[in-house]
Amino acid sequence: MLAAVSASTFAVAFSLVAGLAGSMQVAISGALGRRIGVLEAAAFGGIVAAVILVGVALAARNSAGIAAIREPPWLWLGGLMGAIVVTAVTFSPPRIGTFATIGLLVASQLAMGVVIDALGLFGLERIPFTWERAVGLALLAGGAVLVLKR
Repeated sequence: MLAAVSASTFAVAFSLVAGLAGSMQVAISGALGRRIGVLEAAAFGGIVAAVILVGVALAARNSAGIAAIREPPWLWLGGLMGAIVVTAVTFSPPRIGTFATIGLLVASQLAMGVVIDALGLFGLERIPFTWERAVGLALLAGGAVLVLKR
């Protein structure tokens, strides 16, 4: 039998995942914005996030679905990442505090940002992972751990 995960442990993990999702959302939404326009992409991301959250809420009650679009399916991920962020920043602060939630969110966003840059993901220009960025990441990781202390 698996041990139950505490709400605080889940909030920490969820905040970290949301930070990763937020960085991916920025890159993916930017790619969609180049294709269809910035305001349109922002609106689409919000709509996808709303549809996902409504779909999950309905699915929890045995209901269904979302419609297809003509853009490549990977561009839907911007909306998915938004849904993760919005849900995490709603869930986590009451359990681990606002500072810890944002600290974890920002640290993991910057870590994913380094990965996106280094690999040139989502059609972005590659920006090398340098020792300066590595030191910055290490300091951010330390800061993220420290903000969990009460």
